[in-house]
Amino acid sequence: MSIGHTLLGLLESGPRHGYDLKRAFDEKFGHDRPLHYGQVYSTMSRLLKNGFVEVDGIETGGGPERKRYAITEAGITDVEQWLATPEKPELYLQSTLYTKVVLALLTHRDAADILDTQRAEHLRSMRILTERKRRGDLADQLICDHALFHLEADLRWLELTAARLDKLREAVTR
Repeated sequence: MSIGHTLLGLLESGPRHGYDLKRAFDEKFGHDRPLHYGQVYSTMSRLLKNGFVEVDGIETGGGPERKRYAITEAGITDVEQWLATPEKPELYLQSTLYTKVVLALLTHRDAADILDTQRAEHLRSMRILTERKRRGDLADQLICDHALFHLEADLRWLELTAARLDKLREAVTR
């Protein structure tokens, strides 16, 4: 996820302080990984330097100065370009799980146990996500669906690999 583009997109609705940006980010996107304040301010500093935001006002009071940031036309253009650019699909050609299975076969360990243990972990994660999806709002339901579909694909791979384990053992031990 591009933190900078996400913060720029949040600024399109109007100027905000760093604290407000962090809160909006965490509410919409950071359920599992809240943004650190330092990351917000370092990102805003970079966006300011690149001309994508400007300081819309500074409030002074009992604490530190509070800068209010606003998106610039260059920032809006940058967000539009980012939104229009498709994400490269992750191909997962380097898989730790595949490596474990092959190494188990090469070292004469039980690869089926590794697959069974992983299947149980995937099913546990799916139960947690399904419960979260039931309790969540539409946005949370959609992100849970995304994760669940990936876990389902992994489960299909686990089943296929288990069915081909003898052939894989022959192929890797040659």
